[in-house]
Amino acid sequence: MSSPNSHPEQWTEIITSQSSWFDLRLNELWRYRDLVMLFVWRDFVAQYKQTILGPLWHIIQPLTTTIIFTIVFGNIAQIPTDGQPAFLFYMSGITIWNYFAACLNKTSSTFTDNAAIFGKVYFPRLTVPVATVISGLFSFGIQLGIFLVFYAYFAWGLGVRLQLNGWLLAIPYLVFLMAVLGLGLGIIVSALTTKYRDLKHLVSFGVQLLMYATPVIYPLSALSEKYRYYVLLNPISPVVEGFRYAFFGEGIFSFSLLVYSTIFTAMVFLVGLALFHKVEKTFMDTV
Repeated sequence: MSSPNSHPEQWTEIITSQSSWFDLRLNELWRYRDLVMLFVWRDFVAQYKQTILGPLWHIIQPLTTTIIFTIVFGNIAQIPTDGQPAFLFYMSGITIWNYFAACLNKTSSTFTDNAAIFGKVYFPRLTVPVATVISGLFSFGIQLGIFLVFYAYFAWGLGVRLQLNGWLLAIPYLVFLMAVLGLGLGIIVSALTTKYRDLKHLVSFGVQLLMYATPVIYPLSALSEKYRYYVLLNPISPVVEGFRYAFFGEGIFSFSLLVYSTIFTAMVFLVGLALFHKVEKTFMDTV
């Protein structure tokens, strides 16, 4: 027993359940930033362990996909590319799209894939999907570097006129939007899959369908006014179109479209955070 004159114990960590949907406690992410970086390293090592080519897959996959798209959609289907080289057109779309798809696919199984860790020790569960989004930047950086190499080759080696413009400064923001939107949608799906496991099987299929509703293999200018309106309802479309516009100076892109994507992304992210934190305190009972 402690004596009457002893000082009360000072706790360094107090763990309590969330009291409301929007009791998000985002400050915990900063306090656990070392753990976030540890998860980033874990994702990187686990992805390439016991593989022969390792990080070279970051080069092989986009190059192979670009070549196939160029042959099928550019040469056979004769889909226009706003007057730009088909190879660069498809590679630019694939580069930014792959990052979004990776963020969504990997974060959508956060609870089911990490149930063993979550059930043993406390830490902010959001650190896992955030680390996944950050680790995806490594792959995106490699693919962007490959695209820039081919861009320089077409511009200075082949003499193709390509119009760089001031929207290049907005590329970090466009990548940020893709990351937040992929994270928001991913944690929504991860929260729902704790009860509805069918969603896990639908995610990869849904992402493939969503690509065709996004101007990855075609420019917005190739669509009629009617279909262009519906494609622009997809918040990813202005981001992909803006990414291309920054390098080519061609396409249908405006500041208002970027504002729409920003508002939509913020709403999805907030809904995802609220649902994620509401589910995390009871998910062990259903996983």
